[in-house]
This record gives sequence, structure tokens and C-alpha cells, in this order.
Amino acid sequence: MRNIKLRIVGLSLLLLSILTISTVYIYGEVSKVEKVSSNYKDKLIRFHVLANSDSEEDQKLKLKVRDEVIKYLQPLLKESNSIKESEKIILSEGENIKRISKNIISKNGYTYEVKVNLEYSKFPAKQYSNIVLPAGEYKALRIIIGDGEGKNWWCVMFPPLCFVDENNGVIDKETDKKLKNVLTEEEYKLISGKNADKASNKKLKFKILEILKSFSKNSK
Repeated sequence: MRNIKLRIVGLSLLLLSILTISTVYIYGEVSKVEKVSSNYKDKLIRFHVLANSDSEEDQKLKLKVRDEVIKYLQPLLKESNSIKESEKIILSEGENIKRISKNIISKNGYTYEVKVNLEYSKFPAKQYSNIVLPAGEYKALRIIIGDGEGKNWWCVMFPPLCFVDENNGVIDKETDKKLKNVLTEEEYKLISGKNADKASNKKLKFKILEILKSFSKNSK
């Protein structure tokens, strides 16, 4: 009986030690991600489209607007080498983006209003092939259709991750080069994996950090 009790105590202490070490490691990772991400988030521009509602029709309309806007902006942003240059292009094309969006909406039989802004917006963790971006606030081109109460869609406009095939496993060399040019080596290593599978592991870690961060805020 005594041996059983000693084993239980020993296992309990071992489990406690593992949990303590894991907690210290995880919070260390949180601090690392926050430290690095506070800089690189200002080097990216994301694209955020909000549907009028979650109805099937509104969600399909959202994707049609997305496709036309990306189709229009892709050749304009493809040659941009800096966030300032991309911002300038997006701001100068604001009315055209709004016009394109409203034309698609009208062609599909709707009369929704459209809002187009370049502003900071919250995003969850997201994987693009071998690149993973942690959750947080990013500068984004936001298109809000109608009431903007439906599920949204997002990507990265600069560097142009909106235009890569996520199923290839690794982003194209040109986009990868742009990422390396605008990010520091530490920032690039934080968000990149050798392939999509490696990146998925990073995405899981970022998701855990996102939950822990949310829990920490709610417990204050």
C-alpha cells in the first residue's frame, strides 16, 4: 500500500513538474511572438472582406466581390516593393475598388452599400502554404458589404500572398523574396516553415498562444 502511495506522489510531482515546465515554455513563446510580431505586423497589408450576412447568397456574393477586387489589384500591387508604395496604390484606387464592388453587387441583383477603408483590423492565425501569421491587429484593406454581419474572408495583399496557391506547399520564390526583403531574419523565421506540414505545426502553436492570451486577458 505504501509503495502505491509513493508511486502516486511521485507521478503527481512528475506531472506537476511537466506542467510547470510547459507553462514556462509556452509563456516564453508568447513573449517571443509578441515581441517579434509587434514589428512585422506593420510591414504587411491584409485584405478583409465582410459579407452582409451568413446567408448562402450573401456569402457567394462576398467571394465574387473578392475575386474581382483581387483581379483588379493584382497587377498593380505585384511590382510594389514596399508597404508605403502599396498603401499609396490602395488609397489612390479606393474609389475604383468601391465602384468594382458595387458593380458586382448590382449585377447580382442586390443594392447593398459598400464601405472601403484602409485601417487596422483583428485577424485570427492564418496559414498560407509554408507561411503562418499569428493572430492580432494588422493594417488591412477592408471591404464591408451591406451590414457587414456575415462571415469574413482575408488574405495578405502585401507581400502578395493573396495570389499564391495555398496547396503547393511552399509559396513562389518571388513572393518569398519579397517577404525576406520586408521582414528581418528573426521575423521571417518566426512565421515560415520549410513546407506546409511544418507550417501547420507553427499554426497550432500560434492557436494555443492565441487561446492563452485570450484567457489571460479575460482573467484580469
